[in-house]
Amino acid sequence: MDITLPTQNGGRVSYKLAGSPVEPVIGAVFPRIAYAAAHVVADPFAMTDPWLKPAVDWDKTMAFRHHLWRLGFRIAEAMDTSQRGMGFDWANAQELIRRSIAEAHSVEGADLASGAGTDHLAPANSRSLEDVIAAYEEQFAFIEGEGGKAIMMASRALAAVAKGPDDYIRVYDRILSQASGKVILHWLGDMFDPALKGYWGSGNFEAALDTVVAIIERHAGKVEGIKISLLDAGKEVALRNRLPEGVVMFTGDDFNYPELIAGDGKRHSHALLGIFDAIAPVASAALAKLADGDRAGFDALMAPTVPLSRKIFEAPTEYYKAGIVFIAWLNGHQDHFAMVGGMQSARGILHYADIFRLADQAGLLADPELALARMKHFCAVAGA
Repeated sequence: MDITLPTQNGGRVSYKLAGSPVEPVIGAVFPRIAYAAAHVVADPFAMTDPWLKPAVDWDKTMAFRHHLWRLGFRIAEAMDTSQRGMGFDWANAQELIRRSIAEAHSVEGADLASGAGTDHLAPANSRSLEDVIAAYEEQFAFIEGEGGKAIMMASRALAAVAKGPDDYIRVYDRILSQASGKVILHWLGDMFDPALKGYWGSGNFEAALDTVVAIIERHAGKVEGIKISLLDAGKEVALRNRLPEGVVMFTGDDFNYPELIAGDGKRHSHALLGIFDAIAPVASAALAKLADGDRAGFDALMAPTVPLSRKIFEAPTEYYKAGIVFIAWLNGHQDHFAMVGGMQSARGILHYADIFRLADQAGLLADPELALARMKHFCAVAGA
């Protein structure tokens, strides 16, 4: 099966599909906790003002969560992969969380945790730490009131109002001391969200590391783990090596996840990854290999997904959601390539052509004929 794809400087190249779809291992018991941060499916017919008024196809969105649960993943709900703070507002996030918790109760073994942030508080309207605390409290109360587990997301409002590390400590002390259950913390780098620059009160990694470790040590009984998304394996390992007993590391490194999940023989990372949304079938098969002690098999399956992930998460990294949803469309999980906020327009045709090739080479086109037909239509609309 062949397709003509665009290249740099207006060129064209013939590409022949070469990959074979990788079959997931249904029912495998993973050796790592594996959360997939899941996207939402937009309703293109209800979005009369796509940039301003998000509209969600709830049936397709829930169906995708069942797809992830079937493959053995937990779900990190209403996180940045769902476009929180980038077109997807708190009102819709509440509905998403409510529906997903209810759906999880209908699936044996299904699990999820949901993002609690401050995105309903505009940074410009955040005048004090008490404003930030109140915003976190509102979202925690909703999630815990629905019977859910909270992921304490990094806060733009806190980054805007905090004067230094002590302000972060004050906010996290308050929220963690009040939480009814264990919480997953979230350290998101400014490559994902420029508004989070200097989070934890310093632009210096070592100083920020000291602050977050101090917070975790003070509340070790309330912290299940921390997700770190800095796209730097060395920084993740530095934090991982300092975590107290019983607190786990969740890799959020979409560049280096295979080596971090596999570990160094002494320590390893669990996972809370946006890329798992796109590579779930391959990641499921790879984690099953790791469970069997087959590190070589794990590496062989995961290695081809890394160039794909690096392409999807290339700068400007915050637009990675477009590539995630593109693969979902190619694989038939939704009937259109439209996104909340019109974010499909954040990447160009050359980016999507690369994703198509790399997804094929990683064995991620579940139905190659369908993917090929959709890619041909997509190229035609783009003038290619």
